[in-house]
Amino acid sequence: MQLLLETWTYIAGHQPDFWAKTGAHLTLSGVALLAALMIAFPLGILSAQSRGASQAVTNGIGALRAIPSLAIMAAMLPLIGVGFRPALIALTILAIPPMLINTQAGIMAVNPAITEAARGMGLSRWQIIGQVQLPLALPVIVTGVRIASVEVIASATLGAIIGAGGLGEYIFAGLSLGPAYLHLMLVGAITVALLTLTAEVSLNRLEVVVRHAFHQ
Repeated sequence: MQLLLETWTYIAGHQPDFWAKTGAHLTLSGVALLAALMIAFPLGILSAQSRGASQAVTNGIGALRAIPSLAIMAAMLPLIGVGFRPALIALTILAIPPMLINTQAGIMAVNPAITEAARGMGLSRWQIIGQVQLPLALPVIVTGVRIASVEVIASATLGAIIGAGGLGEYIFAGLSLGPAYLHLMLVGAITVALLTLTAEVSLNRLEVVVRHAFHQ
């Protein structure tokens, strides 16, 4: 209880710094998620059009997911130095797999009879994708975004190691300065936990709304 009180007292007494670090954390996470979505969404759509392409993409993404984010950040250091950019690249790579796989899986799960009926009505390939497949796949796509969001917000703490800022600075400061500064670690850890929980609950709610809207 005393440690939690120290944590709250620190936040109350250092609000400008706290909000600046929270903003930096959310900016890094948000930009990474947006960049990943811009890459994963079209690739997921295209790969879903062919069984061979979907299998190749799935295998490639599986290999990509095996690489730790911290290892990617470290590999970026000799190329582009420290700071925001290497952390952004690493988090973008982290976010791509769940978004891409879920986009692909959602489209491929659409009943072939529905696709054939749309084709029989004279819709073109891209009209079928945009007007039939994507709306039906949207709940699965949102699930991928939710998974990626939770992973990225949590992993963005590692960006502090290479100078990207964010709430990870509190966590690593608390760990490095010793037991007397554990409240700093809690400032970062609790805030990150609340951010990930907010993303999880909000996107889960969006997933339910989308599912009801397109699967009535």
